[in-house]
Amino acid sequence: MSGIGEILKTVGEFGPFQKWLVLLTLLPCLSVSFHQFCQLFMVPNVPHHCNTSWIRAIGPNLTEEEQLNLTLPRDANGAYEQCSMYSPVDWDLDSIMAYGLNITEKCSSGWVYPSAQPPSLLTEFDLVCDKKDLNDISQSIYMMGLFLGSMIFGPLSDRIGRRPVILFSIFLQGLFGVGIAFVPHFYVYMAFRCVVGASVSGITMTILALATEWIGVSSRPKAVLVSHCCFAIGQMILAGLSYGIRNWRLLEIAGSAPIFAFFFCIQVLPESARWLVTRGRIEEAKKLLKKAASINKRTIPQGLLEQLKPETQTKSGSILDLFRKKHLLKVTLIMSCAWFVNSLVYYGLSLNVTNFGLDIYLTQLAFGAVEIPARLGCIFLLQWFGRKKTQAVLLVLSGLVCLIIIGIPEGEQSLPNTRGQPLEQRYTETQLFPC
Repeated sequence: MSGIGEILKTVGEFGPFQKWLVLLTLLPCLSVSFHQFCQLFMVPNVPHHCNTSWIRAIGPNLTEEEQLNLTLPRDANGAYEQCSMYSPVDWDLDSIMAYGLNITEKCSSGWVYPSAQPPSLLTEFDLVCDKKDLNDISQSIYMMGLFLGSMIFGPLSDRIGRRPVILFSIFLQGLFGVGIAFVPHFYVYMAFRCVVGASVSGITMTILALATEWIGVSSRPKAVLVSHCCFAIGQMILAGLSYGIRNWRLLEIAGSAPIFAFFFCIQVLPESARWLVTRGRIEEAKKLLKKAASINKRTIPQGLLEQLKPETQTKSGSILDLFRKKHLLKVTLIMSCAWFVNSLVYYGLSLNVTNFGLDIYLTQLAFGAVEIPARLGCIFLLQWFGRKKTQAVLLVLSGLVCLIIIGIPEGEQSLPNTRGQPLEQRYTETQLFPC
């Protein structure tokens, strides 16, 4: 071995140097949570109906309510149809009022939304009716970006270093995050979101690697989990930002632009000394280790530094090695299953807050708030019970809670909320723009 582990113990496992390094990870973690969930607030449920302004040429003096009654069919509950209209005819107004219209078609001239509604992805790109699935598709494309980012930036950080990958990922996130606010088409929006997703993977994976390679083994759970608390804080900040900024383009700028402030830390952000040693860059590693020791008010014996040698070149492994060895195969399958279940449940709930029947801003705030004590509590649970028992118990507990949720009668609400009411009920309450 190179002796880097012994030197890092001399430098200090979690001194001021490592604490500053953890602090540097906070701003990127805040931005990551914004991009994970911001689309929930950009596609609100807003009232809409087909644009039937064609009848205005026949009856320019019709009121809004009269126009809707003549041109929009109603469903079985008496609410206006949102995705169909009566086919335009060349009759006069008296004939239309006397005989009515009975041939329907899909909306052919777009949709009408409340004039007071702030711009949203739904209203700008008409993500309704036949195009409503584009909202879910764009979330899937963002997740695909996370996958591609992990495949690209993980190996890249091993090849060129942690620091350049972190800075490049942050630059990508800021550039394409702000760029989303100026996209002219929803397909461009989805492409930009994919790039942002890739940058999010680059940031989270590489920052985690950089921090753990500088921090001692005993302090890693505490440092990583405290850093992850910023993800939860970011969720809470997102709730406040989206409540105060209803214009989706301005919200995207407000959530993306602050990441550029991280570039003021370029001179402070260190490379991983452990990675430098593995690449044979011993002198650079020594300088960083001396700097870290100086900040931690420690002294590294010169003889110990002189023992620092490049690691002996060994045969590089591949992903297939995880499946060739019996023990590695077992661990790989267990971890893959645990990650799959965790991601499915976590994102299944987090990305479904609009359907909880409660105020979306308070729900998002609550989701972020409960994560803070949960993450902090993991520090003590891991130290007291270890990884294996803690993981097993929490997986069983979360599964039981999900089963209990299934047993709750549908439609039960603790608070009355218009957002959570059925569409037909909201149509009855507001005749002109039922929502």
